Parts: sequence; structure tokens; C-alpha cells
Amino acid sequence: MNHPTDLEVNRVGGEVSDGPCRVNMAESRDSGDVTDEMPELSEMNDEEWCDWDEDEQNKEQVQIRCLFCERLFLSAQATFSHCTAEHQVDMTQIVYKHGLDCYGFIKLVNFIRITKPSAEYFRSTLDQIPWDNEEYMKPPSTDDLLLQFDVDEFWEGVGGQTCPPARRDVESPTRAAQLQRLQEAEKRAEEAEAAFERIMNDFEKMRQYVQDFVVNADARTGTSATNAVADLREDEDSVYFSSYGHYGIHEEMLKDKVRTESYRDFMYSNPHIFKDKVILDVGCGTGILSMFAAKAGAKHVIGVDQSEIIYQAMDIVRENELDGVITLVKGRVEDVELPVSKVDVIVSEWMGYFLLFESMLDSVIYARDKYLMEGGAVYPDICTISLVAVGDRKKHDERVAFWEDVYGFKMSCMKKAVIPEAVVEVLNHDTLISEPCTIKAIDCNTVGISDLDFTSEFSLKITEDHECVAISGHFDILFEKNCSNKVKFSTGPRSTQTHWKQTVFLLEQPIPVKKGDILQGKIACCKNRKDPRSLIITISMNNMKQVYSLQ
Repeated sequence: MNHPTDLEVNRVGGEVSDGPCRVNMAESRDSGDVTDEMPELSEMNDEEWCDWDEDEQNKEQVQIRCLFCERLFLSAQATFSHCTAEHQVDMTQIVYKHGLDCYGFIKLVNFIRITKPSAEYFRSTLDQIPWDNEEYMKPPSTDDLLLQFDVDEFWEGVGGQTCPPARRDVESPTRAAQLQRLQEAEKRAEEAEAAFERIMNDFEKMRQYVQDFVVNADARTGTSATNAVADLREDEDSVYFSSYGHYGIHEEMLKDKVRTESYRDFMYSNPHIFKDKVILDVGCGTGILSMFAAKAGAKHVIGVDQSEIIYQAMDIVRENELDGVITLVKGRVEDVELPVSKVDVIVSEWMGYFLLFESMLDSVIYARDKYLMEGGAVYPDICTISLVAVGDRKKHDERVAFWEDVYGFKMSCMKKAVIPEAVVEVLNHDTLISEPCTIKAIDCNTVGISDLDFTSEFSLKITEDHECVAISGHFDILFEKNCSNKVKFSTGPRSTQTHWKQTVFLLEQPIPVKKGDILQGKIACCKNRKDPRSLIITISMNNMKQVYSLQ
């Protein structure tokens, strides 16, 4: 569900036409002119000969390749300094943290050489020791000079130690005292870090509270705008795209079988839509939809994404030998130039919580208006948002009534901070006390950006005597246009769970209801004026009006 800007990378033919992560650093080194003529021996005295011979030897020593890129270095220390400066991987600190001896260090180097992790991914594994396996004692190359590095050089900076403190069986009193002082210093540093983290957490909570107050004030005064994400500068949108740069969020989406298999089934069971067509995948992520489209018979698939995950997508496409069909472009679709002027079909997994959170549909609409040829189609094509009443009194007591008596103290003012925050969670279908009511239907082939801010009345038919403590929202997705085999899925609480879950709006005061009652109200949904990727939702019901934020 990411987006796209700036940099185009063409994987046709298995080659990269551009891309910051694909530069061959070995070829770009300033290694000098290899065609320099060697001086005549008769013109060189002994001192000149020795100098020339030493220079030639130094050139031959340029063999140590960086652990995370293709740069070559004269020494292990130069390699480690480069890893620290360019990749934020401090090998010294890793050796200290895990108490690595020479064998542990060899395993570490071989692990990186064999698995070839990105620096960002490697940093995320440092709380564990993924290289602690005997299989990593065998190097992929016996010519790796890093394996000859004496790890004791790292430990010489710690009280003159020549091996990890945890590995030495006997310690002199002096070294023991030094180790104790070091451990005490580390403990004080950890305590200071923990205190700082508590302060930052408190600051973040206060910042969030103030932001929610301002957001709600904007909504109350009716000043919310209908601005599109295309109006955001790239730096203003960087946080959103960086959240999709890590593999974790893509793993969660790919493992959502309802989501992923629905797209796959739609494409594979309707090949006539894709056969020999040009397809645009907006927010391609790991490229799964692009590959589905290619397998369904597409002539050319263009995937666009702004997040860093697109570099992994390039490798994935090449690994599956689809680089002759799929072209990947890095950037926001609003900013890049595609290698084609028009496309036959647009596919995108743009949906967010409550369907419209993240406002990625804006980008799909932009791409549709600019690139989709007449008679083309956008998929999914039909989307609906529905509400249902929730009767879970225990949930209300735990999250709202809790603040009325906290260890004998009244904290009811906290309700003003808790209630306006919409909650994304999986509901127990046994807590539902009404039939669902559709409040918004969207046709992705015709909808405009201004249509995405809406107000709708709703009527919830109550199915049992209870108390309504919350209103829950979910959405349904349909692939229908020109489909001989239609596909749909739901994110509702009575359907198979998805990673979108449900969006719950808690009421400050429960509303008593009886079976057969019609609970009527009005809901308004609009983009947050200060952050068009988040939503402001206002629910009016039973002489009550509450503003919620989803961010």
C-alpha cells in the first residue's frame, strides 16, 4: 500500500538503468590509470626501484571488500571505518556487545558474506546472534582477508584486554577492577538511557494529547480541508513512505491470505483482462501484484513505489525471471514519468484502516486520470464502508469507565483523551448487536478526490436487548468490472480476520437499546487538514456528538 517519486529503474533485460543501490563501487573506484608505463629499469636507482616495488605491492593489497557494498579497501580497519560511517554498523561495538572471540568474529564475517543482508536489516538483528551457528565457520571464500584480522585489536581498547572478559578464565586483580569499573559505567549508562526513554515517552504522550486536542478543535470549527496527498512535499511525506521501507509490514500484508489470495484469484481467474495488456501497479511494494499480473498474461507491467522496499522488489522480480516483463520505478506516482503514455489496467492495494486511512486512493485517482486509456479499468473497482453497533460492556469498562475510579482517585478528565482516539482491533462477533449498515460506496473508476470527504446518515437495526457502547467500521472490496469470475472479500467482524481488523469508535456513555430498535445517526469523514493521510470522523447519535481521529 505504498506510493511512489523521482527515480526510475528499468528491470527489462535484467539490468538496472539507474538506482542508488545498484552502482558498482568497484568500477567507480579511483584506482589510477592501469596503462601507466613502468619506468625503464636502466633509469631507476635502487631507492626508486624499492619505492616502485612497494607501490605495486600496495596496489595488490586492495582486496578487502566492504561487508555491505562493493567498495574495496587497503586494510581491515579502513573497511570497519567505512562500515561505521556509511552503513552505521560499528563492528567494534558489536564485538564488545556480544563478547566475540576470534571464532565468533569469523562466524560474524562469514554470516554477512553468505546471507548478504542489507545494513538496515543487519542492524535490526543485533539484539540476537543469528551468526552463532557452526555452519558459519566455513567461509564462502578463502581469500577474504577480514578472516585474518586479529579480533584482539578490538579488545586492546578496553583496559588493555586481549580477549573478551567473559571468555577469560583467570583475571589479575587489576584487570578485575578495570572490568568492574567498566561494568558499573555501563550500568549507569543503561540507567541514564532508561530514564531518558521514560522522559521521551512522557513527552510523546503529551505531544499526542496536544495534537489530538488541536485536531478536534479543527473539526469542531468545520475547517477541515479536502486537500490531496499530491499537495504534500516529498519531505512532508517521508515518514509515511519510510514506514513501508521495512520488510515487516510487507510480511504482514503478504501473510494476510484474504487480501493476497483475493488479488491473485481475481487476476488468475480473469486472464482476458490482462492478456497482452499494459498494467500499472500503484504502490507495488514487494511486487506481488505485478508478478500476479505478469503470470496472468500481461505484456508489460510497471510497478511504482516511493519506499526503499522497491530495491528488494527488483531482486525479487529478477529472482523469478520476470525482469523482461516488469519495470519498477521508484518515486511517487504523482512525480515520476512512466515509460509509457497510457496503460490498459491499474491495479493497487491502496486500502487503509476504515478504508480511507493513509489516503492512498488519492494516488490511484491521480494515476487513473493521467495514465488510464479510455475504456480501461481500475481494480479493485467497488469498495463500501459499513457500520455496526457493539454491545461489549466489558470493553467500555476497561477503556472508559476505568478512569472514573483509579485506586480511589477520580481521573474522569482522561476520558477526553481516550474516547476521541479511534481504536483498530479485532472484534468478537458475539459482541455485535445490530445488522450492518453501508454508509459509503466508491466506484474507483469514477470517484473524485473531493468525493472522499463525505457525510452520511445511518440506521442500525438492533438485534438484541443490550447497551450500545461503540460503533465499529469495516469495508468490503469487490472485483467486478468486465470480470467473468467476480471476486470479493470483507474486513467485517463476521468474516475471516484480515490485517485491517476493524475500526472502533467508543461512546462516552452507553446507549440502552432493545431488539428491533433502529439506532439512527449521522457520520462525517474527512481528511485531517494538518495531515491529509489521517482522518477526522464525527459521529452524531442520540443527542450526542463525538469527534474521533484516526492517525
